[in-house]
Amino acid sequence: MMLPIDPSQIDPKDIGEEQATLEMSHKDAIEHVRDVFTDAGFGVPVEFSPSEMLNEKVDAGRDPYYVLGACNPEVADRALDATDNRLGALMACNVVIWEEEPGKQVVYHVSIMRIARLVGMAPDNEEMANIVADTGELVDEAFANL
Repeated sequence: MMLPIDPSQIDPKDIGEEQATLEMSHKDAIEHVRDVFTDAGFGVPVEFSPSEMLNEKVDAGRDPYYVLGACNPEVADRALDATDNRLGALMACNVVIWEEEPGKQVVYHVSIMRIARLVGMAPDNEEMANIVADTGELVDEAFANL
């Protein structure tokens, strides 16, 4: 299969990539990130630990890794309308926290709104541009407060 996009040509800004490093325990980082994203206007309806599941099911030996599925209901509702419901396949807006080493956690996020536009799941119009901008502002606020 030939990819329609050359991944090496994608600028991290094109996918809304954000990353931060926190100097704290993994458990404290999860709580902190959840609180910061909640304060920025996101709910966290889904969360899970892929590392726990993989370590249990296939003895993967993975270091702590956690996913917070963040969602701003107002923006999510607009995005579903703007994409004829297709964006739901990418929801929620995941924020991941992995332990790089004990006491050092990486927080990582990419914009599902930007990715949906990039791959043609969302229209490239003013309405979607506004949704991307609104979500970006919320994420920027959260990362500024990490």
